[in-house]
Amino acid sequence: MCVQHEKHDRLYKIRHSGAHVLAQAVLDMFPEAKLAFGPPIDNGFYYDFELPRPLIPEDLKLIQKKMKKIAAQRQKFVGRTVPIAEARNFYDQMGQVYKVDQIDKLASQGVTEVTFYENILPQTGEAKFVDLCGGGHTEHTGDIGAYKLDSIAGAYFRGDENNTMLTRIYALCFETQDELKEYEKMMAEARKRDHRKLGKDLELFAFDDEVGAGLPLWLPKGTIIAEEIENLAKRKEKEMGYSQVKTPHLAKEDLYLRSGHLPYYEEDMFPAMEMDNERYFLRAMNCPHHHKVFGATPKSYKDLPVRLAEYGTCYRFEGSGSLMGLMRVRGMSMNDAHIYCTEDQFEEEFSKVIELYMYYFKLFGIEKYQMRLSKHSDEGLGKKYLDDKEKWLESEQMVRNALEKSGVPFVEAEGEAAFYGPKIDVQIWSAIGREFTLSTNQLDFGVPARFNLTYTDADGSEKTPLCIHRAPLSTHERLIGFLIEHYAGAFPVWLAPVQVDVICVSHAFSEYGQKVVSTLESAGLRVQILDPENSLSKNVRLSETKKVPVKVILGEKEMQNEGVTVRRYGQDEQVEMSLEDFVKQIVSETKV
Repeated sequence: MCVQHEKHDRLYKIRHSGAHVLAQAVLDMFPEAKLAFGPPIDNGFYYDFELPRPLIPEDLKLIQKKMKKIAAQRQKFVGRTVPIAEARNFYDQMGQVYKVDQIDKLASQGVTEVTFYENILPQTGEAKFVDLCGGGHTEHTGDIGAYKLDSIAGAYFRGDENNTMLTRIYALCFETQDELKEYEKMMAEARKRDHRKLGKDLELFAFDDEVGAGLPLWLPKGTIIAEEIENLAKRKEKEMGYSQVKTPHLAKEDLYLRSGHLPYYEEDMFPAMEMDNERYFLRAMNCPHHHKVFGATPKSYKDLPVRLAEYGTCYRFEGSGSLMGLMRVRGMSMNDAHIYCTEDQFEEEFSKVIELYMYYFKLFGIEKYQMRLSKHSDEGLGKKYLDDKEKWLESEQMVRNALEKSGVPFVEAEGEAAFYGPKIDVQIWSAIGREFTLSTNQLDFGVPARFNLTYTDADGSEKTPLCIHRAPLSTHERLIGFLIEHYAGAFPVWLAPVQVDVICVSHAFSEYGQKVVSTLESAGLRVQILDPENSLSKNVRLSETKKVPVKVILGEKEMQNEGVTVRRYGQDEQVEMSLEDFVKQIVSETKV
């Protein structure tokens, strides 16, 4: 994800300047290297190169040593404007084909001048390095914060797999050494919590090449988690007046042409299926189907708001390079709903959606979150966005008012809206401070009219409703991927696939163990008894490995007293209580 800092922000300048120092160091080590791009990113910076040989990890140490030497020289960053023809000639003579490509692209857009930034030795005035750059630097190379070359990766030029594969060098970069160390500590913890590893270890989900990339298989334990979340959401939605609907997994091309998703979204959809001289697409979104549900029966103002919810599976053809465990998949179960309302009802309905987010954040222990109001850009009107500036400004203000009234933290971003209206992008942070994009919440003022959706107003006139798109629990895939990492696989009792492990001190207590299991199962709990032939220490270790939240240990005393000894995951403390009291306690923890 590209860093959100502006060019005048200090952290942007530090990271941007660090990228120039990296490029200079690589050219010093490989004079024949060809430079591509080197932007700041959310944890540092990177630069792409075409190099004469593949890099090995030891090369990073040598390059970083050269960077430190450049930093110690405190070379000044000096910018100058250059006619675009002169700039092209400069890089053409150097054989810097990727810079030439960028200059040609700028020229095709009508650009007549570009800026060069040079690294100047203060003692002699000698230019040690020059780069095509729009600016945003520190005063000199000695002020590039605390950095560390982190990794090497392959990257296609301009992200196009038809182009040359370049070598990308990533660097971590922060203002202080303490911030860098804290980030490295967080990332070390994140690797332990990686949902892909834990998902395999805990037997939650799997991928299979014969099924297809990005198409997860939910194993029995993972399915329990997904169903618990779906049941939770359906209960909350029922409380809030939603109606559940079901719609097909595919539809004719005409539906997506009418909604406006085609042709603009076609590259993100699976290829069309030809049958009966018609083209069908696997759905990439639920909203066109829900518009049809709304329009299937007449509506009056008395019926509004209409809230339609569905747990429909959608399919998106994400690039193979962007697939990442459950976080980015090609088949997803969406916690989706659409609210059709009047303008007068909008603020209250939108606020209720935000309240629902707040409920889920509290339930899952998400303490840090932020919403981003994504707006249109004037230059995109009629191209990227519906061509109605007045409606855009009005709808953006409506969303802004609802956000301000709710009191949630939010920022604004221009040029990131959906084509049919402003949207809210929801960012959340896990328990270790790692940021995730959860979902979006959108105000649609354009598409309902395309489907001729109307309601009869009090005066008998036909009016078009607004539509709120909302998915507060994202997709099951993304949310569960986040929760695995957030909880480090140790789910709370209500969500855990196995809630209680029953461990007998020896085989002699198996009969009582089975009685405990039956009692817990009768109370609706998910429970298993571990092999009584194993030693107590082995079974405790197995339970800890699988991160089962509660284990009960049964021996002579427990059997005689109709009780249990309770130990929680990750704790050594043990508590003795009656079986009856234990059941009441654990059942209470399943109520959410």
